Amino acid sequence: MKRKLLLSFVLLLVVVGVLAGIKTLQIKALIAAGKEFAQPPETVSSFVAREEKWQGILNAIGSVVAVQGVVITPEIPGLVQEIAFESGATVSKGDLLVRLDTSLEKAQLSAVEAQVRLAEVNLQRMRTLSDQNMVSKAELDGADATLKQYQGNANAIQATIDKKTIRAPFAGRLGIRQINLGQNLDTGKAIVSLQALTPIYTEFSLPQQELARLKTGMAVHLSTDAYPGRQFDGTLSAINPDLDPATRSVGLQATLDNSEKLLRPGMFARVQILLDEEKNLLIIPATAVVSAPYGDSVYVIEPGSDAKGKEQLTVHQQFIRTGVARGDFIAVETGLKPGQKVVSAGAFKLRNGISVIENNNLVPKPSENPRPTDA
Repeated sequence: MKRKLLLSFVLLLVVVGVLAGIKTLQIKALIAAGKEFAQPPETVSSFVAREEKWQGILNAIGSVVAVQGVVITPEIPGLVQEIAFESGATVSKGDLLVRLDTSLEKAQLSAVEAQVRLAEVNLQRMRTLSDQNMVSKAELDGADATLKQYQGNANAIQATIDKKTIRAPFAGRLGIRQINLGQNLDTGKAIVSLQALTPIYTEFSLPQQELARLKTGMAVHLSTDAYPGRQFDGTLSAINPDLDPATRSVGLQATLDNSEKLLRPGMFARVQILLDEEKNLLIIPATAVVSAPYGDSVYVIEPGSDAKGKEQLTVHQQFIRTGVARGDFIAVETGLKPGQKVVSAGAFKLRNGISVIENNNLVPKPSENPRPTDA
């Protein structure tokens, strides 16, 4: 019995030893494989940092404003007798828009004009009698005053008739009609919007630190979402003499020809002012910059070798300070030199010392004026 137990124990030890040996060999094989394992290189796009001469540009957001724009309203109340325009029509200065009922005023004017004629005859008679010393100077002055009073009454009635005949104060394009025939208009009731579209203004503002770089006559480019890819040219025509005390910004106005009448008052606009200065800047694609709370950085591509001495490309992280941006590019002020090759796409998956493979056909080429096909 004891011999059987001893034999079983010996067999158990042999099995445990064999299993332990097998497991040890497996662990050693895994350790050796781990030492020999090399992570496959990451595929990235690259760009060689280069110097370019950029003209200075100031960017702003503004609104399109009519040179002359007004909502036509009546000065005095009245009944709409005639509407002489169509919605959206183009009118010239002085064109008739609306005529209010003036029948009462015309009747009053006829009566007063008769009084004026009678007063003129009386005045002429008084002058004749005065020449013959048959009336006093006071009677002559009274006849003259009576004539002037009746003439004043006639002018007042005529002014009322003129105010009830509403005309375009300047040339422009009309909006949508807001009244109907037979409607009784109150003072200030909107009739129609009238906007002069050629030329046209855009108004915007810039921080006070840019004031020293601005002067009237500078070229201005305007773009708006209403016409993607279209650029409108103009000039900086006015600079406010005072600044906004709340924002410390200076108000600016640019004038654009708008000969095609595409720009309309109230449009949102992106404005660029072209400065006289030009600067040499080191530029890279904006996609190459990795932003983090502790600063911006890029991954620089350099030649290297693996553990076996085989040549390969590796990257290391380099911190930079960025400047102005334009299109797909951004300027680098410090931290990078011309000719250094940086990762322009795929930087989010990198770390220091990792190997990479370049493939510049994966992403579109960067441009200063990108025009996406699906925009």
